[in-house]
Amino acid sequence: MTILLPVPDDWQAQARAARISTAGLLTHLGLTPADFPAGVIADPDFPVMVPPHFLAQIRPRDPADPLLLQVLALGQEARPQPGRLTDPLEEADYRAAPGLLRKYRSRALLIASGACAIHCRYCFRRHSDYGATMLTRAREAEALVAIAADPAIEEVILSGGDPLSLPDARLDALVTAIAAIPHIATLRLHSRTLVAIPSRVTEALLQLIASTRLSVVIVLHSNHAHELSADVAAAMARLRAAGATLLNQSVLLAGINDDAATIAAHCRRLFACGVLPYYMHLTDPVAGAAHYDVDEPRARAIDAELRAMLAGYLVPRFVREVPGRDSKTPLAAL
Repeated sequence: MTILLPVPDDWQAQARAARISTAGLLTHLGLTPADFPAGVIADPDFPVMVPPHFLAQIRPRDPADPLLLQVLALGQEARPQPGRLTDPLEEADYRAAPGLLRKYRSRALLIASGACAIHCRYCFRRHSDYGATMLTRAREAEALVAIAADPAIEEVILSGGDPLSLPDARLDALVTAIAAIPHIATLRLHSRTLVAIPSRVTEALLQLIASTRLSVVIVLHSNHAHELSADVAAAMARLRAAGATLLNQSVLLAGINDDAATIAAHCRRLFACGVLPYYMHLTDPVAGAAHYDVDEPRARAIDAELRAMLAGYLVPRFVREVPGRDSKTPLAAL
């Protein structure tokens, strides 16, 4: 039996309502553990989080729904997975100050929050100790001093978790402090929240984007056209009107978006929403997520097919993040 739940209008209420048990998620969708060959995990270490808006986009009674398979804790997570890591990108090696990662010459990344509106089961930071690594008010000054001391840094990237899990006032204060550093020209925010809770686009957020001297780039994280509801499209239009440049990054996921037709439909839908496809990431070797992997030969075949189907500006760049390299590595160079 499917249980219909109301979708709160307030984004913070949606975030609070995101915590749901595996059993509760299946009951809501009219499914049972027996619908999944490997079963499900009843109480995973990485909790199931699905905001009501995202949940409303999942097809009931469909165990193969591509949105459901991104958030449901499947039994494969508990199986032995040799060679899988809890820090697959070796981010501990790049910490330049509390909450600050320096992977790239001209960019600095701030772990602005440890919270996220939705828990994607393939997340490369699913094992992160955010209490030790994220930016806090007490640590902020040290991170900003480090950025200010290096004029090679032109862009500050807010990541997490999800930076848009921060309240508007806290986000405004952080962005204002970043904008006070003269050599920073661009602010980039990476967010899955905008797909999971499009009502996160508040008037205060729009005012922040419109008023900062920084060029604002927002990188949406969407993997499938079904995630891009009318509410998400409306939120993207408001962000663009405020002056933000909108890009999207996806992850290539087995059984979810690992065919050219599905990706092409997604790219067309993104463009209709005013969002330009940017990256298609191959999965990282994070512990618990091996069942999402798509091998490189398959990825190359999909990439080639997409190039024959779409205009070049609609084809995302297929890449893998390789620890120690000073940029993402194109699939062709792997």
